[in-house]
Amino acid sequence: MANLKVDIGRLLLKNPVMTASGTCGFGPEMEPFINVSELGALVVKGTTLENREGNPYPRMAETPSGMLNSVGLQNKGIKYFIENTYPRIRKYDTCILINVNGSTVEEYVQLTEIINDLDDIDGIELNISCPNVKMGGMAFGTHLPTAQKVVRAVRAVYEKHLMVKLSPNVTSIADFAMVAEDEGADSVSLINTLLGIAVDARTRKPVLSTITGGLSGPAIKPVALRMVWQVAQKVKIPVIGIGGIMNATDAAEFMIAGATAVQVGTAMFIEPAAAIDIVSGLDQYLNESNIDKASDLTGTLNS
Repeated sequence: MANLKVDIGRLLLKNPVMTASGTCGFGPEMEPFINVSELGALVVKGTTLENREGNPYPRMAETPSGMLNSVGLQNKGIKYFIENTYPRIRKYDTCILINVNGSTVEEYVQLTEIINDLDDIDGIELNISCPNVKMGGMAFGTHLPTAQKVVRAVRAVYEKHLMVKLSPNVTSIADFAMVAEDEGADSVSLINTLLGIAVDARTRKPVLSTITGGLSGPAIKPVALRMVWQVAQKVKIPVIGIGGIMNATDAAEFMIAGATAVQVGTAMFIEPAAAIDIVSGLDQYLNESNIDKASDLTGTLNS
């Protein structure tokens, strides 16, 4: 077997395959299908200070080579997480990150301070890019000064791994990655979903209740690959690739383009064991390519 371990700043992952937030719940939901401890890392569903009901239905729509979602960060809040979910997932033998969301800088900071006291949470993924939340999300993720402000404020109160999730709905995603690095981020993850719309030709109405939603799946892979490659040229911190990764070949392509690790999301709606299959597939790919370590694959694009 190849050495699958990768180092993303303050964290050493047993392999480069993580889950994408929002696609596998909080972990226990996946236990009937996979051994969660076999993942490189578990990124749990987006979490907020208080309970959120999310957006009205319908909030998901299938599209060619992908899906649109407008779930709206439905979750029961950090207090419920600590009392009910945390005791169940802290036993996993893998790194655990919480996807952190807020409508104001103060909310981000308050939530982060609470998470900082959870010994068995290894890091946070700071979501400044979700296109489904009208208050805060888009503004933080698409405006450089506000992105800088929230990353700086969270870094000041958080002691562990800080990953910043970036929006593709900007002119230059590399600029946001450099700001995150300058403000102390340990890594950046990209891309979040692209803003899209689905229309019902029979009713001439939008399919989603919110009209627009986030596009994910194979349809966005070329865009995601391009952005990962661009960001990897500009920052020294690890880049986590996301966007249409369905198999081990996709994962290898993201690493070749500059990603240190990857997140698997939409594929798990089709095959819940997709992330674990990608781990074994990457091992096979590395062996067949005579590459001893997964980390040796990162940034090897011949251009």
